[in-house]
Amino acid sequence: QVQLVESGGGLVQTGGSLRLSCAASGRTFSRSAMGWFRQAPGKERAFVARISWSGTSAYYADSVKGRFTISRDNAKNTVYLQMNSLKPEDTAVYYCAASGSLSRWADEYDYWGQGTQVTVSS
Repeated sequence: QVQLVESGGGLVQTGGSLRLSCAASGRTFSRSAMGWFRQAPGKERAFVARISWSGTSAYYADSVKGRFTISRDNAKNTVYLQMNSLKPEDTAVYYCAASGSLSRWADEYDYWGQGTQVTVSS
């Protein structure tokens, strides 16, 4: 089992940056692929980025490629999402999730955090 707690969300102006953190507990974190998803009001949950258990493979949604960076520190049981050049359309609740497989599909993730709100003002 993996328990996940996100932090680092907030209000930022267009062009600003935020770094989200996801602290994990549980013995299987270091063997889990991790992903970030987001859900804007009235929209479905959408894939943002995912990273392999070793941290050597990362994949991004086209909408965030070149602006967001996912990373992890297995010694600290934490995964990060560095978000730069933020846009109003990045406004959403951001969730981290853990999976036994490397995937961009939400239904393949077994464990989810409670989410953290990111609001980008124009």
